[in-house]
Amino acid sequence: MNIRNFSVIAHIDHGKSTLCDRFLELCGLMSPLLKEGQALDQMSLERERGITIKAHPVRLIYKKGGEEFILNLIDTPGHVDFSYEVSRSLAACEGAILLVDATQGVEAQTLSHYYLAKENNLKIIPVINKIDLPNSRIEEVKEEIFNLTNEKNISLVSAKSGIGVKELLDRVVNEIPSPLIRKDSPLKALIFDSHYDKYKGVIVHIRVFEGKIKKGMKIMLYSTKKVFEVIEVGIFELDLKETNELNSGEVGYFAALIRDPKDIRVGDTVVDYKYPNVEPLPGFKVLKPVVFASIYPTLPQGFESLRKSIEKLYLNDPGFVFEPEDSSQLGPGFRCGFLGSLHLEIVEERLEREFGESIVITYPSTKYKIILKDGEEIEITNPSKFPEESKIKEILEPIALVKIITPKDFIGDVLKLIEIRRGKFLNMIYIDPNRVIIEAKIPFSKIIYKFFDDLKSVTKGFGTFDYTIDTWEKGDLTKVDIVVNGKLVDALSFIAYKDEAYRKAKEILNKMRGFIPKQLFEVVLQAKVQGKIIARESIAPLRKDVLQKCYGGDVTRKKKLLEKQKEGKKRMKMIGNVEIPQEAFLSITEVE
Repeated sequence: MNIRNFSVIAHIDHGKSTLCDRFLELCGLMSPLLKEGQALDQMSLERERGITIKAHPVRLIYKKGGEEFILNLIDTPGHVDFSYEVSRSLAACEGAILLVDATQGVEAQTLSHYYLAKENNLKIIPVINKIDLPNSRIEEVKEEIFNLTNEKNISLVSAKSGIGVKELLDRVVNEIPSPLIRKDSPLKALIFDSHYDKYKGVIVHIRVFEGKIKKGMKIMLYSTKKVFEVIEVGIFELDLKETNELNSGEVGYFAALIRDPKDIRVGDTVVDYKYPNVEPLPGFKVLKPVVFASIYPTLPQGFESLRKSIEKLYLNDPGFVFEPEDSSQLGPGFRCGFLGSLHLEIVEERLEREFGESIVITYPSTKYKIILKDGEEIEITNPSKFPEESKIKEILEPIALVKIITPKDFIGDVLKLIEIRRGKFLNMIYIDPNRVIIEAKIPFSKIIYKFFDDLKSVTKGFGTFDYTIDTWEKGDLTKVDIVVNGKLVDALSFIAYKDEAYRKAKEILNKMRGFIPKQLFEVVLQAKVQGKIIARESIAPLRKDVLQKCYGGDVTRKKKLLEKQKEGKKRMKMIGNVEIPQEAFLSITEVE
């Protein structure tokens, strides 16, 4: 069979989705979305941000020299937060197009995705895009790609205008090997994605490596050992197209009335239930979130609506996890886990825009390992679950290995940023005379919020970075509690370095003071560490002039009225409930 399974890998905004549009046009697969551009990026958020969030597979028929070729294009996300999804998409292919912007050159995710493709032993076709732009640096970028891949045959294209795209598809057909066909073996298929259909259940995206899958067949999911009967199999065009069966080497989908999305795990192997002991395909791992935050409805009555929205969002985002929790101040909500800070932003925007939810998100934190004095090791993702300091032997925090690519002019500023974020410089490698890769180890808690913004700021938009969680190291950390009017607000608790706790607490209380409205009594804001107050701010009460009706007369009468007012305020403070507005919670996330 003339099948080619391939992927397009690139850094964000290097033109991957636009190139895929040209492929669709050349193969006669037309979509109304092609007129707007980026037909495979169907989420409004993807189109607006210029990034691919979900991988979109599509099957193309390409004619060359009287022969027909089936091209299975498995589109991949471009951001570091979705790197596992990229690795599983690449595992379903035999080749990859490495796309590099002629104006930007090799960047952080270009390197990351290239190494992922090499690990999967893929045939890599290097391509320079946007060659028609006046500021393109074709010769320099060629040299960068050669230094990375040792490949001299580099295709030049303009995905926007279509220059060189047909020649690139010819290279795909000529150079990417066709898959090994093993029809007679028992079924072995890789799950690389899924989405939910309210009638058919979970639609599972697969690449069949061995055997075949067809309607009526019973299959087993290797990691959970659950058995289902297949009700439909098919291929991806711009919509799903039902077929009789999928054979070895093919890419497609199946439905088996799988109602619980948690049963389907990206990277898992689908096997024939008659052969439960076959060796699974390598590379499977359970996605583990690394950034955690709590999501609450702005009003408590919105909880049920938020629950439904979060459940729907989970159906096509397996990297997102959630569990219910209660806050004394904010009421019922959810503690959620994300693959990274961009993933958190995407989930937040989708909840607000796609589902119309009004939400409050607490300060993002990461996972910590705590070794107690009795030898027990616990993991915490929520500061409110932090044990008493007297029980703690040591706290371990995740350390990220960060690779930053920047023009050489900004090396000093980048090193300063690494130092500010408590990082350790490791190494510096020149890609070319003008750009360098800086490697450093930085505590993960210091890169999950605003690190990318700060990097873009100090490098005037030219810096890019990639990271992996590398090790766990001992950290001098403590939990800071925020107390409003004598009541602990658990949703505002955070974990900080001991030498930063006072500064951070003071800044947070200052910001909160500006958002909490005045009451008829004094509102005291406090920050506590191990029960000791380390910072305090107060909001002066609204004053009612009780002396207004006194015109002259004995001063003792005035004193009595003021004492009475003072007692009333004291009583009111004891029973008064201070409403903390959403802005006060959001203001905390602005504190470094």
